[in-house]
Amino acid sequence: MGIDSGKKNHVKKSARSAPSSKDVYLALLVKLYRFLARRTDSKFNKVVLRRLFMSRINRPPLSVSRIARYLKNNEGKTAVVVGTVTDDIRLLEVPKLSIAALRVTASARARILAAGGEILTFDQLALRAPTGKGTVLLRGPKNSREAVKHFGAAGVPGSSVKPYVRSKGRKFERARGRRSSRGYKN
Repeated sequence: MGIDSGKKNHVKKSARSAPSSKDVYLALLVKLYRFLARRTDSKFNKVVLRRLFMSRINRPPLSVSRIARYLKNNEGKTAVVVGTVTDDIRLLEVPKLSIAALRVTASARARILAAGGEILTFDQLALRAPTGKGTVLLRGPKNSREAVKHFGAAGVPGSSVKPYVRSKGRKFERARGRRSSRGYKN
């Protein structure tokens, strides 16, 4: 008789090995970075390849202001964002930036180029920095989505979870448990 090793005989890897998107340009980038990840011993290419596979939720956008803040101590380096770069109207003056990203919004693109900066695509980046030398790999805040604020149980003592409410008025979710004058307050 054989040994029963439990249910761990065939455990599938849950990580993606290809993007789910049908985008032909993304498929070409994957082909390029798969080659670079295999043929160069640079961790940068492996990370970029893994991020190219990710879903949109796992590729959160990054604003120009955050990129400017991160590049303040890394002058002369290229910021690499596997995702979207967005504009930030709160940043009054955009410094000269060098950015490589999957997508850049129209207003962010206009402001970066007007400041004398440059925007690279990933195939241009692969020619310029095949091992990721002189780059800073950045990613956006993943938990800043509105949906994340609702994760957990609202109304439980000590929880600051945002309840799904039709309106934020006096009559909505302001009774027992929310005000000391109405029984108790958590």
